Amino acid sequence: MKKYFLASLLSLLVLTASCSKEEVNNQIPEEVEEFIITTDDEINYFIWKGLNLYYLWQEDVPDLADNRFNNFEDLYTHFRQYDSPEATFNSLLSQPGVVDRFSWIVDDYVALENSFQGINLSTGLDFGLVRDVNSSTKIFGYVRYVIPNSSAATAGVTRGTYFSTVNGIQLTDTNFRDLLFNDDASITLGFSDYNEGSPISNNSTAVLEKTEVQENPIAVSKVITDGTQKIGYLMYNQFASSYDQDLNAAFSNFKAEAVNDLIIDLRYNGGGSTNSAGYLGSMVTGQFTGEVYSKEVWNNKVLSAFSSDNFTNNFPTKITKTDANDNIVVDEAINSLNLSRVYFIVSGSSASASELVINALDAYIDVKIVGTTTVGKQVGSITLYDSDNLFRSGDNLNTEHTYAMQPLVLEITNKDGKNYPNGIVPGTNFTGINLGEDIGNLGVLGERSDPLLDRTLEYISTGAKSSAKTKDFIKTEEIFNSKLATPAKNNMYSELK
Repeated sequence: MKKYFLASLLSLLVLTASCSKEEVNNQIPEEVEEFIITTDDEINYFIWKGLNLYYLWQEDVPDLADNRFNNFEDLYTHFRQYDSPEATFNSLLSQPGVVDRFSWIVDDYVALENSFQGINLSTGLDFGLVRDVNSSTKIFGYVRYVIPNSSAATAGVTRGTYFSTVNGIQLTDTNFRDLLFNDDASITLGFSDYNEGSPISNNSTAVLEKTEVQENPIAVSKVITDGTQKIGYLMYNQFASSYDQDLNAAFSNFKAEAVNDLIIDLRYNGGGSTNSAGYLGSMVTGQFTGEVYSKEVWNNKVLSAFSSDNFTNNFPTKITKTDANDNIVVDEAINSLNLSRVYFIVSGSSASASELVINALDAYIDVKIVGTTTVGKQVGSITLYDSDNLFRSGDNLNTEHTYAMQPLVLEITNKDGKNYPNGIVPGTNFTGINLGEDIGNLGVLGERSDPLLDRTLEYISTGAKSSAKTKDFIKTEEIFNSKLATPAKNNMYSELK
Protein backbone atom coordinates (compact mmCIF):
# COMPACT_ATOMS: atom_id res chain seq x y z
CA MET A 1 0.00 0.00 0.00
CA LYS A 2 3.00 2.36 -0.17
CA LYS A 3 2.73 5.16 -2.64
CA TYR A 4 6.10 4.98 -4.38
CA PHE A 5 4.88 7.33 -7.09
CA LEU A 6 4.75 10.38 -4.84
CA ALA A 7 8.50 10.65 -4.47
CA SER A 8 8.70 11.72 -8.10
CA LEU A 9 5.83 14.18 -7.99
CA LEU A 10 7.98 17.27 -7.78
CA SER A 11 9.80 16.31 -10.96
CA LEU A 12 6.58 15.54 -12.84
CA LEU A 13 4.61 18.64 -11.98
CA VAL A 14 5.71 22.03 -13.30
CA LEU A 15 5.10 24.24 -10.30
CA THR A 16 6.44 27.43 -8.86
CA ALA A 17 6.77 25.46 -5.65
CA SER A 18 9.32 23.08 -7.15
CA CYS A 19 12.19 25.57 -7.12
CA SER A 20 15.22 24.52 -5.13
CA LYS A 21 17.00 26.68 -2.56
CA GLU A 22 19.68 27.49 -5.11
CA GLU A 23 17.00 28.70 -7.52
CA VAL A 24 15.48 30.80 -4.75
CA ASN A 25 18.75 32.65 -4.23
CA ASN A 26 19.36 33.03 -7.97
CA GLN A 27 15.92 34.56 -8.54
CA ILE A 28 16.38 37.51 -6.19
CA PRO A 29 16.31 40.60 -8.45
CA GLU A 30 19.48 42.66 -8.75
CA GLU A 31 17.87 45.65 -7.08
CA VAL A 32 17.36 43.62 -3.88
CA GLU A 33 20.63 41.71 -3.81
CA GLU A 34 21.09 42.93 -0.25
CA PHE A 35 17.90 41.07 0.75
CA ILE A 36 19.17 38.62 3.39
CA ILE A 37 17.43 35.25 3.54
CA THR A 38 17.19 33.96 7.10
CA THR A 39 16.54 30.47 8.40
CA ASP A 40 13.01 31.58 9.24
CA ASP A 41 12.54 32.59 5.60
CA GLU A 42 13.69 29.14 4.49
CA ILE A 43 11.28 27.46 6.90
CA ASN A 44 8.42 29.65 5.68
CA TYR A 45 9.20 28.81 2.07
CA PHE A 46 9.36 25.10 2.92
CA ILE A 47 5.94 25.34 4.57
CA TRP A 48 4.43 27.13 1.58
CA LYS A 49 6.05 24.81 -0.96
CA GLY A 50 4.89 21.64 0.81
CA LEU A 51 1.32 22.82 1.33
CA ASN A 52 1.11 24.26 -2.19
CA LEU A 53 1.94 20.85 -3.59
CA TYR A 54 0.30 18.31 -1.26
CA TYR A 55 -2.29 19.96 0.98
CA LEU A 56 -5.71 18.39 0.52
CA TRP A 57 -7.47 21.78 0.42
CA GLN A 58 -4.77 23.67 -1.49
CA GLU A 59 -7.27 25.11 -3.97
CA ASP A 60 -9.38 26.57 -1.15
CA VAL A 61 -6.58 28.63 0.41
CA PRO A 62 -5.84 31.86 -1.55
CA ASP A 63 -2.30 32.17 -0.19
CA LEU A 64 -1.48 28.70 -1.56
CA ALA A 65 -2.35 29.60 -5.15
CA ASP A 66 0.47 28.98 -7.64
CA ASN A 67 0.40 32.64 -8.73
CA ARG A 68 -0.03 34.14 -5.26
CA PHE A 69 3.48 35.65 -5.11
CA ASN A 70 5.26 37.56 -7.87
CA ASN A 71 8.72 36.54 -6.73
CA PHE A 72 10.57 35.09 -3.79
CA GLU A 73 11.14 38.43 -2.10
CA ASP A 74 7.37 38.90 -2.18
CA LEU A 75 6.87 35.48 -0.59
CA TYR A 76 9.51 36.01 2.10
CA THR A 77 8.20 39.46 2.96
CA HIS A 78 4.62 38.24 3.24
CA PHE A 79 5.42 35.50 5.74
CA ARG A 80 7.66 37.71 7.86
CA GLN A 81 4.45 39.10 9.36
CA TYR A 82 4.14 35.87 11.35
CA ASP A 83 6.25 35.46 14.47
CA SER A 84 6.83 31.71 14.22
CA PRO A 85 6.74 28.81 11.74
CA GLU A 86 3.70 27.54 13.61
CA ALA A 87 1.87 30.80 12.91
CA THR A 88 2.86 30.66 9.23
CA PHE A 89 1.62 27.07 9.00
CA ASN A 90 -1.70 27.84 10.68
CA SER A 91 -2.27 30.82 8.38
CA LEU A 92 -2.24 28.47 5.39
CA LEU A 93 -4.76 25.92 6.69
CA SER A 94 -8.34 25.71 5.50
CA GLN A 95 -10.62 26.82 8.37
CA PRO A 96 -8.54 25.31 11.21
CA GLY A 97 -10.67 23.40 13.68
CA VAL A 98 -13.62 23.27 11.31
CA VAL A 99 -12.54 21.93 7.90
CA ASP A 100 -9.02 21.00 8.93
CA ARG A 101 -9.00 19.58 12.44
CA PHE A 102 -5.83 17.54 12.28
CA SER A 103 -2.89 19.08 10.34
CA TRP A 104 0.10 20.11 12.43
CA ILE A 105 3.75 21.11 12.35
CA VAL A 106 6.57 20.01 14.68
CA ASP A 107 9.92 21.54 15.53
CA ASP A 108 11.62 18.17 16.14
CA TYR A 109 11.07 15.61 13.41
CA VAL A 110 13.20 13.00 15.17
CA ALA A 111 10.74 12.98 18.08
CA LEU A 112 7.89 12.72 15.57
CA GLU A 113 9.49 9.76 13.78
CA ASN A 114 10.07 8.03 17.11
CA SER A 115 6.50 8.67 18.20
CA PHE A 116 5.17 6.96 15.07
CA GLN A 117 6.95 3.82 16.31
CA GLY A 118 5.68 4.11 19.89
CA ILE A 119 8.79 5.83 21.28
CA ASN A 120 7.98 8.87 23.42
CA LEU A 121 9.33 10.83 26.34
CA SER A 122 6.94 9.56 29.00
CA THR A 123 6.40 8.52 32.59
CA GLY A 124 4.76 5.37 31.20
CA LEU A 125 1.23 6.40 32.07
CA ASP A 126 -1.54 6.30 29.50
CA PHE A 127 -4.38 8.28 31.03
CA GLY A 128 -7.56 10.17 30.41
CA LEU A 129 -8.50 13.50 31.98
CA VAL A 130 -12.11 13.99 33.03
CA ARG A 131 -14.14 16.66 34.75
CA ASP A 132 -14.99 16.40 38.44
CA VAL A 133 -18.77 15.88 38.55
CA ASN A 134 -19.09 18.48 41.32
CA SER A 135 -16.93 21.21 39.77
CA SER A 136 -16.93 23.33 36.64
CA THR A 137 -13.15 23.71 36.66
CA LYS A 138 -11.54 20.80 38.52
CA ILE A 139 -10.44 17.75 36.58
CA PHE A 140 -8.72 14.50 37.48
CA GLY A 141 -6.83 11.77 35.71
CA TYR A 142 -7.58 8.08 35.52
CA VAL A 143 -4.94 5.60 34.45
CA ARG A 144 -6.00 3.56 31.41
CA TYR A 145 -2.88 1.41 31.38
CA VAL A 146 0.81 1.50 32.28
CA ILE A 147 3.65 0.80 29.84
CA PRO A 148 5.96 -1.96 31.11
CA ASN A 149 9.50 -1.03 32.18
CA SER A 150 8.59 2.62 32.68
CA SER A 151 8.86 4.88 35.70
CA ALA A 152 5.14 4.46 36.42
CA ALA A 153 5.46 0.67 36.26
CA THR A 154 8.41 0.77 38.66
CA ALA A 155 6.38 2.96 41.03
CA GLY A 156 3.61 0.37 41.03
CA VAL A 157 0.94 2.51 39.40
CA THR A 158 -1.81 0.40 37.84
CA ARG A 159 -4.89 0.74 35.65
CA GLY A 160 -7.73 2.30 37.61
CA THR A 161 -5.54 4.63 39.66
CA TYR A 162 -6.81 8.22 40.01
CA PHE A 163 -4.83 11.43 40.48
CA SER A 164 -6.00 14.98 41.15
CA THR A 165 -2.83 16.98 41.79
CA VAL A 166 0.50 17.45 40.06
CA ASN A 167 3.39 18.84 42.10
CA GLY A 168 0.88 19.64 44.81
CA ILE A 169 -1.39 21.72 42.53
CA GLN A 170 -5.01 20.79 41.82
CA LEU A 171 -5.59 19.94 38.15
CA THR A 172 -8.02 22.22 36.34
CA ASP A 173 -9.20 22.60 32.79
CA THR A 174 -6.82 25.55 32.34
CA ASN A 175 -3.59 24.29 33.94
CA PHE A 176 -3.38 20.60 33.04
CA ARG A 177 -1.20 21.15 29.97
CA ASP A 178 1.37 23.16 31.87
CA LEU A 179 1.42 20.71 34.77
CA LEU A 180 1.42 17.39 32.92
CA PHE A 181 2.97 18.07 29.53
CA ASN A 182 5.85 20.43 30.28
CA ASP A 183 9.58 19.90 29.80
CA ASP A 184 10.28 19.03 33.43
CA ALA A 185 12.25 15.82 33.97
CA SER A 186 9.76 14.51 36.53
CA ILE A 187 6.35 15.11 38.05
CA THR A 188 4.83 14.31 41.42
CA LEU A 189 1.33 12.88 41.20
CA GLY A 190 -1.10 13.16 44.11
CA PHE A 191 -3.43 10.15 44.13
CA SER A 192 -7.11 10.12 45.03
CA ASP A 193 -10.02 7.82 45.73
CA TYR A 194 -12.70 7.91 43.06
CA ASN A 195 -15.57 9.01 45.33
CA GLU A 196 -18.29 8.70 42.70
CA GLY A 197 -16.57 10.98 40.22
CA SER A 198 -15.50 13.70 42.67
CA PRO A 199 -12.14 12.39 43.88
CA ILE A 200 -10.82 12.87 47.41
CA SER A 201 -7.09 12.82 48.11
CA ASN A 202 -5.83 9.67 49.81
CA ASN A 203 -2.56 11.43 50.78
CA SER A 204 -0.34 9.19 48.66
CA THR A 205 2.04 10.49 46.01
CA ALA A 206 4.63 9.21 43.52
CA VAL A 207 7.48 10.93 41.77
CA LEU A 208 7.54 9.76 38.15
CA GLU A 209 10.50 10.34 35.84
CA LYS A 210 10.07 11.17 32.15
CA THR A 211 12.27 8.89 30.08
CA GLU A 212 12.28 7.67 26.50
CA VAL A 213 9.84 4.77 26.56
CA GLN A 214 9.12 2.31 23.75
CA GLU A 215 5.58 0.97 23.84
CA ASN A 216 4.68 -2.31 22.22
CA PRO A 217 1.24 -1.56 20.74
CA ILE A 218 0.21 -5.20 21.16
CA ALA A 219 -0.76 -4.76 24.80
CA VAL A 220 -2.72 -8.01 25.12
CA SER A 221 -2.99 -10.99 22.79
CA LYS A 222 -4.70 -14.10 24.09
CA VAL A 223 -7.28 -16.77 23.40
CA ILE A 224 -10.33 -16.79 25.67
CA THR A 225 -12.35 -19.96 26.07
CA ASP A 226 -16.05 -19.29 26.56
CA GLY A 227 -18.01 -22.54 26.68
CA THR A 228 -17.18 -24.31 23.44
CA GLN A 229 -16.00 -21.10 21.78
CA LYS A 230 -12.39 -20.06 21.38
CA ILE A 231 -12.23 -16.31 21.00
CA GLY A 232 -9.14 -14.38 20.05
CA TYR A 233 -8.63 -11.10 21.91
CA LEU A 234 -6.21 -8.43 20.74
CA MET A 235 -5.70 -5.11 22.46
CA TYR A 236 -3.86 -3.01 19.89
CA ASN A 237 -2.94 0.54 20.87
CA GLN A 238 -1.16 2.00 17.83
CA PHE A 239 -0.64 1.15 14.16
CA ALA A 240 3.16 1.26 14.49
CA SER A 241 4.84 -0.26 11.45
CA SER A 242 7.89 -1.47 13.37
CA TYR A 243 5.59 -3.98 15.10
CA ASP A 244 3.91 -5.37 11.96
CA GLN A 245 5.74 -8.68 12.27
CA ASP A 246 4.82 -8.96 15.96
CA LEU A 247 1.20 -8.41 14.98
CA ASN A 248 1.51 -11.13 12.37
CA ALA A 249 2.95 -13.46 15.01
CA ALA A 250 -0.06 -12.82 17.25
CA PHE A 251 -2.34 -13.85 14.39
CA SER A 252 -0.21 -16.94 13.82
CA ASN A 253 -1.12 -17.97 17.35
CA PHE A 254 -4.82 -17.22 16.79
CA LYS A 255 -4.66 -19.32 13.65
CA ALA A 256 -2.92 -22.21 15.43
CA GLU A 257 -5.57 -22.08 18.16
CA ALA A 258 -8.34 -22.15 15.52
CA VAL A 259 -10.30 -19.31 17.08
CA ASN A 260 -14.02 -19.14 16.28
CA ASP A 261 -14.34 -15.40 16.76
CA LEU A 262 -12.09 -12.39 17.19
CA ILE A 263 -12.26 -9.24 19.30
CA ILE A 264 -9.96 -6.36 18.35
CA ASP A 265 -9.79 -3.74 21.09
CA LEU A 266 -9.02 -0.30 19.64
CA ARG A 267 -10.46 1.80 22.46
CA TYR A 268 -7.12 3.59 23.06
CA ASN A 269 -5.81 3.41 19.49
CA GLY A 270 -5.51 6.84 17.88
CA GLY A 271 -4.25 5.44 14.58
CA GLY A 272 -0.97 5.34 12.69
CA SER A 273 0.27 3.67 9.53
CA THR A 274 -2.17 2.96 6.70
CA ASN A 275 0.14 0.11 5.67
CA SER A 276 -0.30 -1.52 9.08
CA ALA A 277 -4.06 -0.98 8.78
CA GLY A 278 -4.04 -2.92 5.52
CA TYR A 279 -2.00 -5.73 7.05
CA LEU A 280 -4.45 -6.04 9.94
CA GLY A 281 -7.38 -6.20 7.54
CA SER A 282 -5.77 -9.11 5.68
CA MET A 283 -4.95 -10.88 8.94
CA VAL A 284 -8.62 -10.83 9.92
CA THR A 285 -9.74 -12.02 6.49
CA GLY A 286 -7.51 -13.47 3.76
CA GLN A 287 -10.27 -14.49 1.38
CA PHE A 288 -10.27 -11.19 -0.53
CA THR A 289 -6.84 -11.25 -2.16
CA GLY A 290 -6.62 -8.66 -4.92
CA GLU A 291 -9.85 -6.95 -3.88
CA VAL A 292 -10.02 -3.24 -3.05
CA TYR A 293 -9.32 -2.49 0.61
CA SER A 294 -9.53 1.30 0.52
CA LYS A 295 -9.58 4.27 -1.84
CA GLU A 296 -7.83 7.61 -1.50
CA VAL A 297 -8.63 11.12 -2.75
CA TRP A 298 -5.77 13.66 -2.93
CA ASN A 299 -5.77 17.21 -4.24
CA ASN A 300 -6.14 17.84 -7.96
CA LYS A 301 -2.42 18.36 -8.54
CA VAL A 302 -1.64 14.88 -7.29
CA LEU A 303 -4.69 13.23 -8.86
CA SER A 304 -3.98 14.69 -12.27
CA ALA A 305 -0.35 13.55 -12.25
CA PHE A 306 -0.99 9.80 -11.96
CA SER A 307 -3.27 6.99 -12.97
CA SER A 308 -6.32 6.39 -10.79
CA ASP A 309 -4.92 2.93 -9.95
CA ASN A 310 -2.32 4.64 -7.78
CA PHE A 311 -5.05 5.74 -5.38
CA THR A 312 -6.52 2.29 -4.76
CA ASN A 313 -5.18 0.01 -2.03
CA ASN A 314 -5.78 -3.73 -2.28
CA PHE A 315 -5.75 -6.36 0.45
CA PRO A 316 -2.05 -7.26 0.88
CA THR A 317 -0.84 -10.86 1.08
CA LYS A 318 2.63 -10.13 2.46
CA ILE A 319 4.34 -7.80 4.87
CA THR A 320 7.04 -6.21 2.75
CA LYS A 321 9.65 -3.72 3.90
CA THR A 322 12.68 -2.25 2.18
CA ASP A 323 15.74 -0.40 3.43
CA ALA A 324 17.01 3.02 2.30
CA ASN A 325 18.53 1.42 -0.81
CA ASP A 326 15.33 -0.35 -1.85
CA ASN A 327 16.62 -3.74 -0.74
CA ILE A 328 13.86 -5.98 0.56
CA VAL A 329 14.51 -6.70 4.23
CA VAL A 330 11.12 -8.20 5.16
CA ASP A 331 9.02 -10.41 2.90
CA GLU A 332 6.64 -12.32 5.16
CA ALA A 333 3.35 -14.00 4.31
CA ILE A 334 0.41 -12.66 6.27
CA ASN A 335 -1.25 -15.05 8.72
CA SER A 336 -4.92 -14.82 7.78
CA LEU A 337 -7.89 -16.14 9.78
CA ASN A 338 -10.41 -16.05 6.91
CA LEU A 339 -13.12 -14.81 9.27
CA SER A 340 -16.53 -13.70 8.10
CA ARG A 341 -17.22 -11.79 11.33
CA VAL A 342 -15.20 -9.60 13.69
CA TYR A 343 -15.92 -7.58 16.82
CA PHE A 344 -14.28 -4.23 17.67
CA ILE A 345 -14.18 -2.35 20.96
CA VAL A 346 -13.93 1.42 20.39
CA SER A 347 -14.19 4.73 22.22
CA GLY A 348 -13.83 8.46 21.75
CA SER A 349 -10.08 7.85 21.58
CA SER A 350 -10.32 5.55 18.54
CA ALA A 351 -9.32 7.41 15.39
CA SER A 352 -7.96 7.39 11.84
CA ALA A 353 -6.34 4.01 11.02
CA SER A 354 -8.59 2.36 13.63
CA GLU A 355 -11.64 3.72 11.84
CA LEU A 356 -10.14 2.77 8.48
CA VAL A 357 -9.85 -0.93 9.40
CA ILE A 358 -13.43 -1.04 10.69
CA ASN A 359 -14.80 0.76 7.64
CA ALA A 360 -12.76 -1.22 5.11
CA LEU A 361 -13.74 -4.61 6.58
CA ASP A 362 -17.40 -3.63 6.89
CA ALA A 363 -17.64 -3.64 3.09
CA TYR A 364 -16.78 -7.37 3.08
CA ILE A 365 -17.65 -9.10 6.36
CA ASP A 366 -19.97 -8.77 9.36
CA VAL A 367 -18.48 -6.08 11.60
CA LYS A 368 -19.92 -5.51 15.08
CA ILE A 369 -18.94 -2.70 17.43
CA VAL A 370 -19.05 -2.25 21.19
CA GLY A 371 -18.20 1.13 22.72
CA THR A 372 -18.85 4.80 22.08
CA THR A 373 -18.57 7.17 19.11
CA THR A 374 -15.11 7.32 17.53
CA VAL A 375 -13.26 10.51 16.56
CA GLY A 376 -14.30 10.66 12.90
CA LYS A 377 -10.91 11.12 11.28
CA GLN A 378 -11.22 9.90 7.70
CA VAL A 379 -8.26 11.93 6.49
CA GLY A 380 -4.56 11.10 6.42
CA SER A 381 -1.24 12.88 6.24
CA ILE A 382 2.36 12.50 5.17
CA THR A 383 5.52 13.84 6.78
CA LEU A 384 7.15 16.63 4.77
CA TYR A 385 10.74 17.77 5.37
CA ASP A 386 12.70 20.80 4.21
CA SER A 387 14.58 19.18 1.33
CA ASP A 388 14.48 19.57 -2.42
CA ASN A 389 11.81 16.90 -2.83
CA LEU A 390 10.20 17.38 0.61
CA PHE A 391 11.24 13.94 1.86
CA ARG A 392 13.72 12.92 4.55
CA SER A 393 15.99 11.29 1.97
CA GLY A 394 15.84 14.26 -0.40
CA ASP A 395 18.84 16.30 -1.52
CA ASN A 396 19.81 19.40 0.45
CA LEU A 397 17.94 18.50 3.64
CA ASN A 398 18.13 21.73 5.63
CA THR A 399 20.33 21.13 8.67
CA GLU A 400 19.67 24.58 10.14
CA HIS A 401 16.41 23.42 11.71
CA THR A 402 14.39 20.27 12.49
CA TYR A 403 10.91 21.42 11.51
CA ALA A 404 8.63 18.99 9.68
CA MET A 405 4.98 19.15 8.68
CA GLN A 406 2.20 16.64 8.99
CA PRO A 407 -0.46 18.17 6.73
CA LEU A 408 -3.63 16.39 5.72
CA VAL A 409 -3.20 15.26 2.13
CA LEU A 410 -5.78 12.55 1.54
CA GLU A 411 -9.28 11.43 2.35
CA ILE A 412 -9.74 7.68 2.61
CA THR A 413 -12.85 5.53 2.11
CA ASN A 414 -13.77 1.88 1.86
CA LYS A 415 -14.26 0.19 -1.51
CA ASP A 416 -17.77 1.63 -1.78
CA GLY A 417 -16.62 5.21 -1.22
CA LYS A 418 -17.99 5.36 2.34
CA ASN A 419 -16.43 6.86 5.45
CA TYR A 420 -17.65 8.36 8.70
CA PRO A 421 -16.46 11.97 9.24
CA ASN A 422 -18.74 12.26 12.28
CA GLY A 423 -17.43 9.05 13.77
CA ILE A 424 -18.46 5.42 13.95
CA VAL A 425 -21.44 5.18 16.31
CA PRO A 426 -22.08 1.71 17.78
CA GLY A 427 -25.72 0.77 17.47
CA THR A 428 -26.48 3.67 15.09
CA ASN A 429 -24.40 3.68 11.92
CA PHE A 430 -22.81 0.34 12.83
CA THR A 431 -24.37 -2.78 14.30
CA GLY A 432 -23.48 -3.10 17.92
CA ILE A 433 -23.81 -1.79 21.46
CA ASN A 434 -23.30 1.79 22.60
CA LEU A 435 -21.57 1.39 25.93
CA GLY A 436 -19.03 3.68 27.52
CA GLU A 437 -16.14 2.77 29.75
CA ASP A 438 -17.03 2.98 33.45
CA ILE A 439 -13.98 4.76 34.83
CA GLY A 440 -15.11 3.92 38.34
CA ASN A 441 -14.92 0.22 37.49
CA LEU A 442 -12.21 -0.35 34.87
CA GLY A 443 -11.25 -3.92 35.70
CA VAL A 444 -8.20 -5.65 34.22
CA LEU A 445 -7.50 -5.44 30.50
CA GLY A 446 -7.84 -8.83 28.84
CA GLU A 447 -9.92 -10.23 31.71
CA ARG A 448 -13.68 -10.51 32.19
CA SER A 449 -13.39 -8.02 35.04
CA ASP A 450 -13.09 -5.40 32.27
CA PRO A 451 -16.78 -4.53 31.67
CA LEU A 452 -16.33 -3.71 27.97
CA LEU A 453 -14.61 -7.00 27.22
CA ASP A 454 -17.12 -8.92 29.33
CA ARG A 455 -20.03 -7.29 27.49
CA THR A 456 -18.46 -8.09 24.11
CA LEU A 457 -18.01 -11.73 25.09
CA GLU A 458 -21.66 -11.85 26.16
CA TYR A 459 -22.63 -10.28 22.84
CA ILE A 460 -20.73 -13.02 21.02
CA SER A 461 -22.32 -15.84 23.03
CA THR A 462 -25.91 -14.57 23.07
CA GLY A 463 -26.23 -12.00 20.28
CA ALA A 464 -28.15 -9.83 22.75
CA LYS A 465 -27.64 -6.08 22.61
CA SER A 466 -29.08 -5.52 26.08
CA SER A 467 -27.94 -7.18 29.25
CA ALA A 468 -29.06 -7.69 32.81
CA LYS A 469 -25.45 -7.02 33.80
CA THR A 470 -25.45 -3.56 32.27
CA LYS A 471 -25.98 -0.86 34.87
CA ASP A 472 -25.92 2.89 34.84
CA PHE A 473 -22.69 4.50 35.92
CA ILE A 474 -21.52 8.01 36.52
CA LYS A 475 -20.74 9.66 33.20
CA THR A 476 -17.86 12.10 33.40
CA GLU A 477 -16.77 14.43 30.62
CA GLU A 478 -13.37 13.46 29.18
CA ILE A 479 -11.53 16.56 28.02
CA PHE A 480 -8.14 15.15 27.01
CA ASN A 481 -5.98 12.04 26.99
CA SER A 482 -2.23 11.52 27.17
CA LYS A 483 -1.88 10.19 23.61
CA LEU A 484 -2.98 13.57 22.24
CA ALA A 485 0.15 15.09 23.81
CA THR A 486 2.54 12.84 21.86
CA PRO A 487 4.07 14.02 18.57
CA ALA A 488 2.13 11.33 16.66
CA LYS A 489 -1.22 12.26 18.25
CA ASN A 490 -4.20 10.57 16.57
CA ASN A 491 -2.62 10.59 13.15
CA MET A 492 -3.18 8.37 10.13
CA TYR A 493 -0.21 8.58 7.83
CA SER A 494 1.00 7.10 4.56
CA GLU A 495 4.58 5.85 4.55
CA LEU A 496 6.19 7.23 1.46
CA LYS A 497 9.44 6.55 -0.25
